[in-house]
Amino acid sequence: VQLQASGGGSVQPGGSLRLSCAASEFSLDNYGIGWFRQAPGKKREGVSFSHPSDGTTSYANSVKGRFTISRDHAKNSVYLQMHSLKPEDTAVYYCAAGWPSIPLLDVEYEFWGQGTQVTVSS
Repeated sequence: VQLQASGGGSVQPGGSLRLSCAASEFSLDNYGIGWFRQAPGKKREGVSFSHPSDGTTSYANSVKGRFTISRDHAKNSVYLQMHSLKPEDTAVYYCAAGWPSIPLLDVEYEFWGQGTQVTVSS
C-alpha cells in the first residue's frame, strides 16, 4: 500500500474529524495531494488540494470555511481537518497524489489511498 488514508468515523452534525494521508514509499513533498469523496450512488468529487511547493490550496465550494488541508513534512503526511460537519459530508474519503492540471478533478493522479468512511448522523 503506497498511500494510507485514515481518521474516518461517525460523528454528529456539527462535529469534527481529522483525516490523515500518509505515504510509506515516497515523499509526499514531491506531489500534489488531493482529497476526494464519494457518497453512495454519487460520482466521486474533489474536496481539497494542496500544491507541493508553492503552498497553495483549493477547496470545493461545499467545504470552504469548514475544511482545512495541511501538510506535515516531517511525518510525510497530509491532513484534512473537517469542522461543522453536515450529513451531506457523509462519504468515503480518498487521498490521492499526483500532478493534476485540474486539482479537484479525479484524473491525472498517480497514487490513490484505499478510502476512509466518514458518517455524519444524529
